[in-house]
Amino acid sequence: MEIHGFCDGKFSRVREEFERNFDERGDVGASFAATVNGEFVIDLWAGHADAARTRPWNEDTIVNVYSTTKTMTFISALVLADRGELDFNAPVSRYWPEYAANGKEKTEVRHFMSHSAGVPGFAPVLSAAELYDWAGAIENLAAQKPWWEPGTQSGYHAITQGFLIGEVIRRITGKTMGTFFADEIAGPLDADFHIGVSPSDFPRVAQMIPAPPVEGGAFGNMDPDSITARVFASTDLGNDAVNSPGWRQAEIPAANGHGNARSVVRAQTPLANNGSAFGVDLLSAAGCKTMLEEQTNGTDAVLMMPIRFGMGYAFPNPLMPMSPSETGMFWGGAGGSTIIIDQQNKACFSYVMNQMAAAIVGDVRGGALGKAFYESL
Repeated sequence: MEIHGFCDGKFSRVREEFERNFDERGDVGASFAATVNGEFVIDLWAGHADAARTRPWNEDTIVNVYSTTKTMTFISALVLADRGELDFNAPVSRYWPEYAANGKEKTEVRHFMSHSAGVPGFAPVLSAAELYDWAGAIENLAAQKPWWEPGTQSGYHAITQGFLIGEVIRRITGKTMGTFFADEIAGPLDADFHIGVSPSDFPRVAQMIPAPPVEGGAFGNMDPDSITARVFASTDLGNDAVNSPGWRQAEIPAANGHGNARSVVRAQTPLANNGSAFGVDLLSAAGCKTMLEEQTNGTDAVLMMPIRFGMGYAFPNPLMPMSPSETGMFWGGAGGSTIIIDQQNKACFSYVMNQMAAAIVGDVRGGALGKAFYESL
C-alpha cells in the first residue's frame, strides 16, 4: 500500500502500523494524524474512497465519522462555557424552556454532556426524513418523559446527544450547531470538518463501507424492550442512509460530522495545549480543565460496559485503554474512528477510516496506532 503524507522519524512505528492496517486488518481508505505540543508530527492517508477501489483516498478526502462528531459538540459547549455564556450546572430550562416538561424540569446542561439526561432515544421512532428535520427532532425530545431520573446514571445518547447540546447552543447563540462550529471552531482553526456537508463537497466524500454482518444480527437475542435495543431502534434510517445526500446535508451533531484525521485533530488540539493552537487562542487553560470534571462513573445503561464520563469526553479505563495517561480523554465513532486528547502529554491524535468494523467505540486498527504512538512518545 502506498502511504501518503508525512511522519516524524520518531514515530516510524506508527507509520508501520498504519500500513499493517491495510495489509492485515482490512482497511480500505484511512487517515491518521497527531500533534505534540500543538505541532503536527504525523499526517498520513492512504487507500481508496470507495468499496470498488476506483477512487483514491486523497489529502482532502473527508468521510462520515459517526460519534467522533460528538467531540465537536463538546468543544463547542466548552468554548461557550469558557466565555461565560453557558453554565453546565444550570437547568436546561434556563436556555430551552420547552424542555422542562414531563419530569425533565431538573435536568441540567451537564447531564446532556455526560449521557445522563435520560433521553437516549427518540419516542416515537423517527424516520430518516424526520431525523433530518431539526425542529421535529427537538420537539420529540422536549416532549419525552425521561427513561430514568436525570443525572443518576449514564446511558449512551447515541443520536440524541447532539440535538440536545446543539439546541442549547442554538438558543444561546442564535446559530445552528453546524454554523456555530463552522464559525467559532473549524473556521479559526482551519479544520476541514463539517456538521452538514455542502453538495459542492460531495465529490470528495468517501463512501462508508458497512461492517460484515454479525451472526444473529446487531442485537442478537437482546430483549427488544431493553434500553439498548430501544435506543438503537429509535431511528429508522435504512442500511445506506450514511451515504445519502439527505444524511450528509443534515445537521446531526452526534453522528454525521464529516472530516478526516487531520481536521479532527486540528479542531481538538487546543484542548491538549491550554486552549491555544495554530495561532488561535480558543479558550482558557481553566476552560480546558473543565473536560476533566467527572460526571458519571459506572456501567452505562445502553452500552452495558463501565464508562467514566467527564464533561463530554470519557476517561480511559481497562476495558477501553485508549491512553496510558489518566487525562487521555477520548471518544470514537461506530465502525472505528477515534480521537484522543491528552493534556498531560500535550498530545492529540485521531484515526478516521471508511471501512467499518463491528465496534461502537474504537477497534484494533485505531488501538494499534495509539499503542505505537505512545510507545514512540
